[in-house]
Amino acid sequence: MTEAAEPVTNEQAYATAALALAAAPPAKRSDRRRLWTLILVMGFIAACGVAVLAFFGFSGGWTALVIGVGAAVIPVPVLVFCFLWLDRYEPEPVKYLVFVFGWGACVATGVALVVNTTSSYLADRAGLSDALVAVLVAPFIEESMKALGPILLFWRRPRAYSGIIDGIVYCGLSATGFAMVENILYLGFKGYADTAEKNGPVSGAAVLVGIFIVRILMTGFAHPLFTSMTGIGLGIASRTSNRTVRFLAPVAGLLLAMMLHGAWNLMSVTATASAWVLLYGYFAVMMPIFLCMVGFALWLRAHEGRMTERVLGEYARAGWFSPPEVAALGTLGRRLAARRWARRVAGDAGDKAMKAFQFDATRLALLRDGLRRGLDKEPRRRQEALVEELRLLQALQAYRQVFVGRDPQAPRAVWDGSQYHITFPDGVVRVLDAPPTPVVPVPVVLAPPQPPPMPVYYR
Repeated sequence: MTEAAEPVTNEQAYATAALALAAAPPAKRSDRRRLWTLILVMGFIAACGVAVLAFFGFSGGWTALVIGVGAAVIPVPVLVFCFLWLDRYEPEPVKYLVFVFGWGACVATGVALVVNTTSSYLADRAGLSDALVAVLVAPFIEESMKALGPILLFWRRPRAYSGIIDGIVYCGLSATGFAMVENILYLGFKGYADTAEKNGPVSGAAVLVGIFIVRILMTGFAHPLFTSMTGIGLGIASRTSNRTVRFLAPVAGLLLAMMLHGAWNLMSVTATASAWVLLYGYFAVMMPIFLCMVGFALWLRAHEGRMTERVLGEYARAGWFSPPEVAALGTLGRRLAARRWARRVAGDAGDKAMKAFQFDATRLALLRDGLRRGLDKEPRRRQEALVEELRLLQALQAYRQVFVGRDPQAPRAVWDGSQYHITFPDGVVRVLDAPPTPVVPVPVVLAPPQPPPMPVYYR
């Protein structure tokens, strides 16, 4: 421990936390061209959705449509919440989530409905079994169309993908939208309406409950599970600089999704001869795959937190973060503790600022990890990445001013990139080395930081 004068900081003083939050960098605004593009895309998706619902209503009856919609939407909030919960470290923009969900619910189902109906008609004309359509045609067209929306997003907005978690979330939401509309058909029309027409409403309701148990409660994970394989491929492609892997990974994921979908439909078809085949396939094949996928996704989410803590260590040594701030980003539990502390010392403004601080810090870590992996080798993309890095660092500095220095129970501390300068109650500034295990959270002011570390590209 040594005595020294407190280093000069670049800290901007604000009278209240609310004023500090108001001075934070505003969010980017979309230009008119992007706005019109968004309107056209969402208009096309909405038109497809209206066309699908109109087809259902005019062909099968509006009563069956209402019953099917009411039953099919029940599991949707649960599935959407699961994907949003999985993506808590770096939540994706709502507009992208709405796009992929709408694509799966409207466009993918519309195309699949046309193709599957046409294929069934042609198979019947040729004297072939309709089971061939379920096993060969349906998996191909349905998985292709469910994946097409996330693939288009990856093509037009590659920075929307920061890893495998994002791929799983985008493809899973697309599949959730698809499954919702497909369940309208099975629950409202093939379940209730067909049975009620022959045996009355009570029998129709009984069949509706049975199909709900099988399709929603027991196998509601099927479509998201299949399409998540494509999401894994897209996630791998988003984190590699190898062009071959970038192309083959999504293709391999899509093929695996088709194979799983086809195998599931094959078991459903053969179950007409023996229900034991379906039970064996469900408990011995699909459930283990589903549980392994859940475990893999949870491991990926934890890995994202560890990666953030590891990568941001470079910035801490350069003076852009203090060690406690980096440690507080490593797990969801620590992040929650940091938000509670920020709310205690700075109110609602502190909670909002800490939440934004954590999200931008995770984005910064993913951006730096991408630079290290060589994802932005092209001069234009590298320049865009460096500009984005500087913008994130500036935003983080602004958010920090909302909650730093407002805890009356903590002494003033300044981090210079290697040591703490702590003002003790006697008014003396003493220099201390960082402890092996940082205290989380500690309100530490930063001395003027060094330039961001230059990216190192790996071949």
